[in-house]
Amino acid sequence: MTEKVPAIVYCEGFFGKMDGKTANGLARYSGKYEIVGIIDSTKAGLDAGEVLDGIPNGIKIFKNIVDALEGTGDTVKYFIYGMAPLSGSFSAEDSSVIFYAMERKLNIINGLHEFLTDKVSFIKKAAECNVELHDIRKQQNSNQRNVFKGNINKVECPRIAILGTDSAVGKRTTSVIITKALQALGLNTVMIATGQTGMIQGAEFGVPLDALTEQFISGEMEKAVFEAWEAKHPDIMILEGQGSLSHPAYLSSCFIIRGGKPDAVIVQHPPKREKLGDYPDIDMPDLKEEIELIEVFSRAPVIGITINHENMSDSELAETIEAYEQKFEIPTTDVLKFDCESLIKKILAVFPHLNAKLA
Repeated sequence: MTEKVPAIVYCEGFFGKMDGKTANGLARYSGKYEIVGIIDSTKAGLDAGEVLDGIPNGIKIFKNIVDALEGTGDTVKYFIYGMAPLSGSFSAEDSSVIFYAMERKLNIINGLHEFLTDKVSFIKKAAECNVELHDIRKQQNSNQRNVFKGNINKVECPRIAILGTDSAVGKRTTSVIITKALQALGLNTVMIATGQTGMIQGAEFGVPLDALTEQFISGEMEKAVFEAWEAKHPDIMILEGQGSLSHPAYLSSCFIIRGGKPDAVIVQHPPKREKLGDYPDIDMPDLKEEIELIEVFSRAPVIGITINHENMSDSELAETIEAYEQKFEIPTTDVLKFDCESLIKKILAVFPHLNAKLA
């Protein structure tokens, strides 16, 4: 296994919140970088794991980049921009911090739609400081222009999509946890990342779908799945979801379904969220209606529900899980508070041939 490279993550004012989802995800899991610190002055001095899940993970939150570098020593090689604002752009303060990071010899990882490698000032500064700029969402070459070809029909393993009722509800985190649980059983399991955070975390297969031209999104999704099949011949694949199928602003779920052709779906939902994130005038979809929409559009069954427990007490969470299981008659859990054992059992029941591989 490749040794992880130490990195700090910049998430000023948003760690633990919706727009801090890249930093949140990296603090929970990173296969590529060793996250040694988070920058967010509003939570300085706290432990990142404690903020996110109530369980310390040893990643300290710092007031600013100066404190972060003093507190983590000279080992840090990468500065990761850990926010995902709706605007997709940097603020003046962000730019200033990134310039300082380059002066301190840190390579920059950027997941926004605004590309550092398109800006003369950043390119010049990176050259002066002898550091690298990495724009995760930027199309690197003309090869990211694949149309749908039908190769998905050659993929012979089951594919489960982790979809949701909104953006930033935990689809990627659930995807990672379920992938690890299936791997722990001994199943050859591959996760297909579909957003910038999954790619930054080190996913072997995937593509940031919302950075692509619409004509090629379904084809690029299919290509990622087909490449994973040809390279690994996995027993099962987990497809990370994006946004929601009903969301008026995000279309990625449509292309994940069309390009990835999931055989089953697990839906992530935040029961206490009343309005769509970043859209305070739009009501959250009804879970039952979202499930019906997913099943009609994908022609695949929803086999489980995962809960995002934001703003929920433990008693509310327990009551909701019980109510959903009675109403929908499928396993329901919170993979962060509890585990995904009931979902794994359901997956093995839906795809019984996988049991033969568990020798």
